[in-house]
Amino acid sequence: MRYVQGPGEFDRLPQYTAPYGNACVLIDGFLYPDLNARLEKAYAGSDHSFVSIQFQGECCDEEAARIGAIAREHQAGVFVGVGGGKTLDTAKVCADAMGLPVIIAPSSASTDAPVSEIAVLYTADGEYIGSRKMKRNADLVLVDSQIIAKAPRRLFVAGMGDALATWLEAQADEASDSPNYIGTGYRRCKAGMAIAKASWDILFADGPAALRALERGVVTEALENVIEANTLLSGLGFLNTGLATAHGIHSGLTALPETHKYLHGEKVAFGVVCQMVLENTPADVVDQVMRFMTAIGLPVTLEQLGVEATPEKVLAIAEKTAQGPLVHQEPFVVTTQSVYDAILAADELGKQYRAM
Repeated sequence: MRYVQGPGEFDRLPQYTAPYGNACVLIDGFLYPDLNARLEKAYAGSDHSFVSIQFQGECCDEEAARIGAIAREHQAGVFVGVGGGKTLDTAKVCADAMGLPVIIAPSSASTDAPVSEIAVLYTADGEYIGSRKMKRNADLVLVDSQIIAKAPRRLFVAGMGDALATWLEAQADEASDSPNYIGTGYRRCKAGMAIAKASWDILFADGPAALRALERGVVTEALENVIEANTLLSGLGFLNTGLATAHGIHSGLTALPETHKYLHGEKVAFGVVCQMVLENTPADVVDQVMRFMTAIGLPVTLEQLGVEATPEKVLAIAEKTAQGPLVHQEPFVVTTQSVYDAILAADELGKQYRAM
């Protein structure tokens, strides 16, 4: 409903939650000590209270039930999710189940999950189940660029991997006239396509400079631009245009337990390579994308995701990918065999660029 980005915004959280009453704040586990202390200081002069909960690591129904019970006990009037994608999605699930407004405050620009009303559900053991659509978008997405400037480089780079897929997948959905994620699914509007393209353009224009700022923990215009591309533009882009093979490969990779420790955007990045192979993307675009990804450290091979490229493992990825809907958003028939072949060819392409 609203998007606010800038330095120091997290400390203004009490003024954003005040209209709703008591706040239930779900915080990423490793961020909990520092951010909870900041919340206690910020809420010290507020008329409303908050209860903070340390997220236990997986966006699953069991964790949502645990958090929901605490929120009801506290008589929460608003949910706040603070952290990475799984924490934010869990806050969405809890708020949706209780019929409460939700404020999303990402701690890194690692995914476009903050602006999406879609939550990605996993089992308690971390295997991908599917997506669940909430009844409404977040009431507020609150992005503190100072917090994101201090976040680990790996998270920021993963967000760039997730955002990189937006325009490529939008073009696939346009070619196949596949539905987007608005309501029950509609054709893509011109604004959505333009937003998806803007996220792509910003990554190539400002990505390297943004990473330099991040390395020093400072906020620059380039950093603000890429935060916006990773978070707002990528999110609005995919919601209004759709997903395709890059995210389908991500889902397929979750069939292998060894990939669970890798980030969403890292798996999507390898999915980008697979999508380009599957679509036979023009060589100049492939070269631009591959050089960009290897330069910033995104995975472009199976080995970088901890996967040994055995026939059995590649087939497991291909089967799970082909069983899902996303890869079938392409404007041609996709089979398990064609996905299997694309994965191996993408892996070889990645090896070649890593050796340059």
